[in-house]
Amino acid sequence: MNSNKLKGRHYTELSGDEDAARLERIEAELRRGIEALETVGSAVTIFGSARCREGDWEYSSAQRLARRLSEAGVAIITGGGPGVMEAGNRGAANNQGVSVGLNIELPREQHSNPYLSINLNFHYFFTRKYLLVDYAFGFAVYPGGFGTLDELCEILVLMQTGKLRKMPVVLMGKSYWQGFYDWLVTQTAANHYISAADLELARIVDSEDEAVEILLAAQGLRDS
Repeated sequence: MNSNKLKGRHYTELSGDEDAARLERIEAELRRGIEALETVGSAVTIFGSARCREGDWEYSSAQRLARRLSEAGVAIITGGGPGVMEAGNRGAANNQGVSVGLNIELPREQHSNPYLSINLNFHYFFTRKYLLVDYAFGFAVYPGGFGTLDELCEILVLMQTGKLRKMPVVLMGKSYWQGFYDWLVTQTAANHYISAADLELARIVDSEDEAVEILLAAQGLRDS
């Protein structure tokens, strides 16, 4: 048997970093992000698919939501790419608000959108996710794929385990999220993998009005 096949190092490192260089890069990404975001102030992070386009309801809704939050003095943070991320940044930028993009470097995919007042690029998903979460007081999650679900579930786990204080998480679009919530009720909660209280960590809403009210109330702000 080839012992090389048993090695448990399976991350694809596009840069070919060795461990010491990797640690330096991780520290540099976190330091750069912290220095850039520590003066942003009150912020909401908007998550959602990179694959939706202008004209889709998710794009239009995210743009309106970001504009409303920006009018209340809230900075908008996104993953910096296209789709819902672009829409959120666009809504903030069109209101001359703070518009933050934390973009992930991927081969042949995802470039920063043009609506950013703060634009940071990341090699590592986990450093980016830390900053997407740590500088926000609330989260709006639009329909998306594995990446969006990963970000949502990490936030829920952090709050469930007490690693993150309870903050508002609004799931935008009942037609998309209700099936996910029902599965949590009938499968995960019914089998005692999560508690009834865990089901209350996120709320499904169908309008920007509901989302704005929930998010701003958590920060003691009011919609203008």
